[in-house]
Amino acid sequence: MPFIVVYDANVLYSNNVRDLLIRVAQADLVQAKWTEKILDETFHNLKTNRPDLDPVRLDRTRALMNGAIADVLSSPATNL
Repeated sequence: MPFIVVYDANVLYSNNVRDLLIRVAQADLVQAKWTEKILDETFHNLKTNRPDLDPVRLDRTRALMNGAIADVLSSPATNL
């Protein structure tokens, strides 16, 4: 069983790093986890710092991320 790895907002912020880490999880090299709070922080910062990015597309990206990896969402109280 692969190691559980929490992807925090700082690594999910960059499109290239985010894409790479999602692919790593899809290849079952790690079991990726994040929380809604982590995603809130990520996408709040993207919308604040990158006004050139369409907020609707960012919301779509967030939804696609949650569907890209099985069991990726974790509640804050979960023992990782």
